[in-house]
Amino acid sequence: MQNKIKSIFKESADLKLKTAEALSANIEKSAQTIISALKNGKKVIIFGNGGSAADAQHMAAELLGRFKMNRKALPAIALSTNSSSVTAIANDFGYDLIFEKPVEGLTQAGDVVIGISTSGESKNVIKGIEKAKSLGAKTIGLSGCSGGKLAAVSEIALTVPSNDTPRIQEAHITIIHIICGLVEEELFG
Repeated sequence: MQNKIKSIFKESADLKLKTAEALSANIEKSAQTIISALKNGKKVIIFGNGGSAADAQHMAAELLGRFKMNRKALPAIALSTNSSSVTAIANDFGYDLIFEKPVEGLTQAGDVVIGISTSGESKNVIKGIEKAKSLGAKTIGLSGCSGGKLAAVSEIALTVPSNDTPRIQEAHITIIHIICGLVEEELFG
């Protein structure tokens, strides 16, 4: 069993190194986009399903509270946290619109909207990003596999080079931590 544990750690570490090589430029571009938006009084809106919803909430918490330093709160919203909205929209309009409708109500031109989907094919995430683009927001897609349609519709695609969902999610949280660290350092460092 210990060999299996070590093997999983190695897979995760190897993928993170591969991701660093493949995505450093787009991670920097993502951080700069968020920094620019926040400097201009805009906000960050983040969403995804399941584990990606948890990652969206994690990122919003890092921006609202703190990543490493005590500082002023930054405006960030994770759309999966309002169970009443999610369930009402799913019931009244269909699950594919659970992010599109709140994006429509909350997004202003210049905001940054981040959709997270390990496959890149979650219809509700894609619809949320498409709506954000139509409203003049900057869009970032975190995905894996081939990037799917999410990568195609996002202005900045952060596509982890893997088909293994747990490893993709581990890389996503590392990317989120890097972005939050860069944002915090630039704005408050």
